[in-house]
Amino acid sequence: MISDLYDVIHRRRDVRAQFTGEPLAAGVLDRVLAAAHAAPSVGLSQPWDFVVIGDRGVREAFHRHVQHERETFAATLDAEDADRFSRIKIDGVLESSLSIVVTYDPDRGSPAVLGRHAIADAGLYSVCLAIQNLWLSATAEHLGVGWVSFYREPFLQRLLGIPAGIRPVAWLCLGPVSHLQAVPDLERHGWRRRRPLQAAVHHDRWSSRRR
Repeated sequence: MISDLYDVIHRRRDVRAQFTGEPLAAGVLDRVLAAAHAAPSVGLSQPWDFVVIGDRGVREAFHRHVQHERETFAATLDAEDADRFSRIKIDGVLESSLSIVVTYDPDRGSPAVLGRHAIADAGLYSVCLAIQNLWLSATAEHLGVGWVSFYREPFLQRLLGIPAGIRPVAWLCLGPVSHLQAVPDLERHGWRRRRPLQAAVHHDRWSSRRR
């Protein structure tokens, strides 16, 4: 039903602290990855790959890197923001059942990627569509997803043996959760407020408004 689709969209959350660590039910991972792989892509290039990570040692190595990057970011904040940030959990790398790294291959479909000649990043946008498909299908399966962005791409390339020229776009934590928060974490902790829809909609031309 259409209402079910809208429900999934609005229930989706970036999960950090609610992972249970329980294994995924049989067939669920295949369905979620199939949904991601069904995303539209510029020139039908399908420039994504999915690295499924269950190895504890790999996840621990990545988690240490994430914590270092957390400290690097925290050092740039003033005292008030640093205090607020200290209460925000930024990843569920060790608590989730597994992780999926989604990558982008800009050479997939080259040299003539139909539709990309004027917009170089169209392939990267395609990867983001695959990530969104993955996220929504996981939500429909009553799973949580957490996108970890506190990492340096060269580190992750070395850690996972990703070939040169292929970009790791997202490290996604995935697994069953105890619940999904009604209000996103960053709103609950007072980091940012959600923009109302009317502030984001323009008609015919760009119009000035408060952010």
